[in-house]
This record gives sequence, structure tokens and C-alpha cells, in this order.
Amino acid sequence: MRFVSTRGQTSPLSFSEAVATGLAPDGGLLVPENLPGIGDLLPSWASLDYPSLCDQFFRLFATDLSEGELRPMIDRAYGGFDHPDIAPLRPIGDGRYVLELFHGPTLAFKDFALQFLGRLYGRQIRETGRPINVLGATSGDTGAAAIHGLLHLEGVRQFVLYPKGRISDLQERQMACTGSDHVFPLAIDGSFDDTQRIVKTIFGDGAFKVRHGLSAVNSINLARVLAQCVYYLYAWLRLNSSERTDVTFVVPTGNFGNVLAGWLCHRMGVPGLRFRVATNRNDILYRFFTTGIYSVREVESSLAPSMDIQIASNFERYLFYLAGGDSRRIRDVMTRLSEEGRLEWTLTADDRFDATRSSDDEILDQIRRVHDEYGFLIDPHTACGFTCPGEGRTEIILATASPAKFPSVMKAAVGEAPRHPNLEDLKARPMNIHSLPAEVDAVRAFITDHLPS
Repeated sequence: MRFVSTRGQTSPLSFSEAVATGLAPDGGLLVPENLPGIGDLLPSWASLDYPSLCDQFFRLFATDLSEGELRPMIDRAYGGFDHPDIAPLRPIGDGRYVLELFHGPTLAFKDFALQFLGRLYGRQIRETGRPINVLGATSGDTGAAAIHGLLHLEGVRQFVLYPKGRISDLQERQMACTGSDHVFPLAIDGSFDDTQRIVKTIFGDGAFKVRHGLSAVNSINLARVLAQCVYYLYAWLRLNSSERTDVTFVVPTGNFGNVLAGWLCHRMGVPGLRFRVATNRNDILYRFFTTGIYSVREVESSLAPSMDIQIASNFERYLFYLAGGDSRRIRDVMTRLSEEGRLEWTLTADDRFDATRSSDDEILDQIRRVHDEYGFLIDPHTACGFTCPGEGRTEIILATASPAKFPSVMKAAVGEAPRHPNLEDLKARPMNIHSLPAEVDAVRAFITDHLPS
């Protein structure tokens, strides 16, 4: 299996090269040269546990890794999850389910990809004998998941940008209280879109990237998206055969990587799938899927901070497939988007998407309703997935984070906040944070100053 850029001006790469590269040198995102068909494999995968399914799935893509290398990495990646099913599917009645994706070490769905990516980077270090330095941006959960996914790797320095004052206290503490002098949480005076712009600009500087051995942990790294495909497959395979024929996955998302993983499963041959994009007040994806117009506005703070995004980095991969792999068209579209902050696309029913949006008041209302009707709590991002009632189809709502990560929202909604021992321990630890302006040069200088000469 080889991997190519959405912009068509990068030579094909192996899986290991794609993982190490992150953002393609031509500024595009890497995608499989040919998506494999998996429809005929699904019956043989139905009885597999999560690690075994992950192993079978990645054999289709990581063809330069031996079977003896792949499975041990997967077992280590998911060995620290606190539920035996890894991604348990919880029925709530009337054909609706909640897919719990918060049983990893940082209590968010990002652990599924970043625990595995950490093992892939460990292999890269062993193979090359060269340390890596990680650069990423987070709107809340990616940073902590990346840091903890790579914390076991000796000598790896991590630079994680996040929008100052726009993530929850516990999300910040998960990054800033590791006690490691190789972890650098960078509080940027701007929005998440500013942090993504800075990261992409730095990765676009090939000489700087190579000189400092920079690797990506954001979902611009294709390995992250592929790792997330597995829990869609796992959930679909847990359904009985009659339920599988007509399934809507409801996906809280701002950066589009999570729902893109599910849509790729559809493209690879999983039948009967549709997707509902659940957004907060930063509703650019809602507006696109209802009008066909993708128009960037100012980012607004919300109760679901991990989705406070206007520029969805994975959207380019989606457009690449809609364009039939026409790289020239994608180059033109992304150039116009960069210059004008807007693009238009003709949508069809075959795109298999619809979308909802939720205000802060609606988020609080859904947290209360789920608590009262079903007897459990959901985090504010997951609450966005509950705003639209089921429509007779089998519906799987992705629960993307533990409600314990958002105590102030829980108190506002139901008057109480759940506790989790992993989070309570953080409150007594000292924090290590570096504040920087939203400027590429400032971040570039910080990285240079904090790496061995």
C-alpha cells in the first residue's frame, strides 16, 4: 500500500514514511493511493475482539510492517484502557446506542489514535536511531492524548499549542501537569484555528522540519484517521444483522477527522451507513452540509470547546474523494479557501451526510435530559449528538469524552460533577505552561531554543 498527497505533487510513500511525514511536502494531506474494499472481509471480522480487529484492518495499510511487529504494538496501545471491550456499545432503547470512546488513559476518543501512534513513533525511533520531536495543536483533548501516548518514549520532546483560556481547566492540567521537562504546552493568544495555521506553516517549512526532526500528532497524520476507522467497524459489527442495514452514526466533530474515519469505512464497502455531523455554535460544517457553502467566520467560545473550530483540517481529504482524486482541482479549491475564506461544492444524496448544531443552552438541556431519562451523564460535546431525535434508523451516538473532564458544565446542567481518580490527582500537581503570541516566528523560535543544539 502506498500513500499520496491530496495535492498530487509528492512522490508516493510507504505507510511508515506517511506516518513520519504527517503533512505532505506539497502542503496536502496524505491518503491511501487506493482504498481497499473490505465488504467481503466483514463476516470473518464479526467475532473479533477490538485488538484483533485493529490488527486485521491495519494489515491492509501498514504493508511495510511485519505481522510480528504490528500486533504487539496494538496490544500495548489498548492495554491501558479501563473497559474490556475497549469501545463498549451501550444500548439506550428504540434502536439507539451510545459508543463509549472515553475509556482510554486521558478519557477521550483521541486516545484510540494517539496511543497507537505513540507505538508507531517508537518503532520509527528504533528503526532510524534518531529521536523525534512532536509538534501539534489541540482544541482540548488531542494535546493530552498525544502527550500521554508518547510519554513513554525516551528523549521525545513534545510541543503542543492550544488556544489560551479556551479549553477546560482539566484539559489544560492533563497537558501541563506531567512532570516531564520534555513536554511543552504552549498557550497561544488566539483561537484553535490560529494554532493549526501555525503548525501547518511550520510543517510547510521543509528545511526547519527536517533540521529539528519534527513529526505530527494532529489528524493531518493519516495514521490517526485510520486508527479511528476501527471503532466504527467494531460498533457496526456488534449490531445484529437486521440493524446493520440502515445505520446512522452521530458524530460530534469540529475538525472533521472523527467523522471522516467513519465515512472512509463507507467508501471501503461497509453497507448501510449514514453520518450526522453534530456541531456547536461554531457551525461551519452544519452550514456546509445544509447549503454546500463552506464559509469561515470568527471562532466563538462555547461549552463544547474541543469543537470551537472554523477551519476543519481533515475536510481536504473529504473533498479529494468527492473530486474523484482530482489533485489539480483540490489545489485550486484550497488556494481559494486560503485566500477568500470560502468555497462552494455541489452536494448530492450520495454524500450520506446531514448535520445539526447546538447552542450552549441546548447542550445543557440535553445533558439534563439524558441524565433524567437514561440515568447517566454525557459530556458537552456528546450532548450535541443528542439534539436531533432518532428517525427510525439504527443510531449510534459517539460519546467522545468523559463528563468528568467538564465539571463546571456538569454542575450547571445537573448540579453535580462526577469525579475520576485520574483527574483528581492532577489538581495537586504544579503546572508547566508557556504563553506565546499567535505568531509563527514566536513558536519557531521557542522550538529552536528548547531543542538540543
